[in-house]
Amino acid sequence: MKTLFWRSLVVIFVILGFIGAILPGMPTTVFLILAAWAASKGWPQMDEWLLNHPKYGPTLRAWRENGTVPRKAKWIASIMMLISGMIMLFTSAPFAVKVFTDVTMLLVAVWLWLRPEPPQLSINMNCEKTEKDK
Repeated sequence: MKTLFWRSLVVIFVILGFIGAILPGMPTTVFLILAAWAASKGWPQMDEWLLNHPKYGPTLRAWRENGTVPRKAKWIASIMMLISGMIMLFTSAPFAVKVFTDVTMLLVAVWLWLRPEPPQLSINMNCEKTEKDK
């Protein structure tokens, strides 16, 4: 029963991640991180597949190993949250809902920017040692 629960979560999160890859404004990587987490609890083959995925695998592995988020992902997520927050202000939602969602997105953005970034690989075209390597 536990395995069925974890596998169901994996399927839900992968579907949401797939939708996020197609629809602008909906995240992909967040749902795939959740899918990898759930897969690690009850679906080792899917966990392995997610971690070795050519496009999303490196980001998922970096998150699992160090909790890092690439700068590009931070920018994209922040811009999408800003746009969503601005759109929310023009909806007919109650004022309290507008404030709650905008404050929540602001807190998520702050948390996101406080996450470390993966180390950048320095490539020297002349194959010389850089100052850092000396």
